[in-house]
Amino acid sequence: MIQWPKSNDVLGSVNRGNPAESGLCTLCRADCQGKCETWLSSLIGRKMLYPRDFGTVTAGSGNTIHMGVSYNSLRILGYNYGADGIGENMSDSPDDCIFPNVNIETEFGAFEKTKARLPIMTGALGSTFIAAKYWDSLAIGAALSGFPIVIGENVAGIDRDAVIENGKIKKAPELDRRIETYLRYFDGYGAIFVQMNVEDSRNGVAEYVIEKYGDKVVMELKWGQGAKCIGGEIQVKDIDYAVFLKKRGYVLDPDPEKPEIVEGYKNGAIKSFARHSRLGYTDSSSYEDVREEFMKTVEYLRKIGYKKITLKTGSYGMENLAMAIKFATDANMDLLTIDGSGGGTGMSPWNMMETWGVPSILLHSKAHEYASILAKKGKKVVDMAFAGGFAREDHMFKALALGSPFVKLVCMGRALMIPAFVGSNIEGVLHPERKAKVNGNWDTLPNTVSQLGLKAEEIFSGYHEVKKKVGEEEMKNIPYGAIAVWTLADKLAAGLQQLMAGARKFSLAALSRQDIASANRETERETGIPFITEIKNDVALKILNS
Repeated sequence: MIQWPKSNDVLGSVNRGNPAESGLCTLCRADCQGKCETWLSSLIGRKMLYPRDFGTVTAGSGNTIHMGVSYNSLRILGYNYGADGIGENMSDSPDDCIFPNVNIETEFGAFEKTKARLPIMTGALGSTFIAAKYWDSLAIGAALSGFPIVIGENVAGIDRDAVIENGKIKKAPELDRRIETYLRYFDGYGAIFVQMNVEDSRNGVAEYVIEKYGDKVVMELKWGQGAKCIGGEIQVKDIDYAVFLKKRGYVLDPDPEKPEIVEGYKNGAIKSFARHSRLGYTDSSSYEDVREEFMKTVEYLRKIGYKKITLKTGSYGMENLAMAIKFATDANMDLLTIDGSGGGTGMSPWNMMETWGVPSILLHSKAHEYASILAKKGKKVVDMAFAGGFAREDHMFKALALGSPFVKLVCMGRALMIPAFVGSNIEGVLHPERKAKVNGNWDTLPNTVSQLGLKAEEIFSGYHEVKKKVGEEEMKNIPYGAIAVWTLADKLAAGLQQLMAGARKFSLAALSRQDIASANRETERETGIPFITEIKNDVALKILNS
């Protein structure tokens, strides 16, 4: 097991808990006082691209040894001449070929393209309470930044105020809140997805959303995720709420209606209940059965008016991966998100999360291989997003290059929630009257924040750019968590632009698998990315022998 360092002296970042490969703690807390790299990036943005204390320090890389097969075992290549992907209004002049001119806008879709200002999207933010608490920050931040956000499964089903008559949703206040919050600030870049699982299908989520919002919403079908191989889960502490959820049709563990469980709850032995979603396709016995049912579902969604339909699949094995790519391609779907193990979640059995499924880089490498097979047959392969443990700009570069030309977005879950946490905590301190509304956790500013400033205008490096975008009057309605999301997104964008400029790639379309290298032979074998000293070695020998 690789142990990732808890602190980075060069950036001045420190993990509160045990770090994962992404640089995030394995357990990320909403009340954290800092200060991992992503946490700090949510406040000071682009400054986190560089070593701290300029003028009094030098810095040296601590990451030159790469063991095993992981995204860390890919290295990014740079070149010393040329410029690919130059825009129409640019020349190959050094005055034009500067990193701020790198075009990182992306688009995806089969018939009608969806645009994004930078190639990221959120993971599915569903019925976990932490997603609901910080939705305003996440949704507004995503809309302002111009990237897609996904409303996860079961949001309507667990809403006490939702009205479900004869098994179909008639009223869904929480789902409406989430959609309308994003659309208020949507300016043509990004998208709002609504994810649908077994229970959502039964409850008529698709019909409710299309009737109320039309083609403003993208419908996402869900097969699974990288964090667990079971249905979606939440944990509730109120037995009355647990009974309510059971009557809504969910599986509750333990059963809140059993007399012995009621007694255990009253005596304090039972303190919470896990709500489970059902597994899909349990009545199918072959991939042909799944294909038939899947195609019927897509056809039905199009019939009732959906123009954009996507699929999210988890870290299943190779058969299921091939099914996802082939079926989504044949159905002309707009996006396929492939989530590898190592990704995050709001709730999952921990040892399941640690041991199940295909690690991201292996799953993503096979996804490229399978997509290439279809492309060689003349198929227009579905656009893809890679997910599973990404948090930084170098992760984005590697995933986009590894999956090129099929991958259009990098899906991030936990990393994009951190700015919502930290921004909300700061707002709760600076404006105590808003603390409950924004779900702030702090009573005072920790030193990690107060050393940056004592008001929002000083603390968030992106504050004034957001203010310019929305105007001074509207700025009063922007949660600090959304400003932090924008600040982190800006840092990720700048970092990606810098890496791409170094690779001499000035648009995302020009980025390719030739821009990364394997740092060990096992990674070369599993990914198909050549070993680092063999790339252009033939050209090197030609130079030497000329």
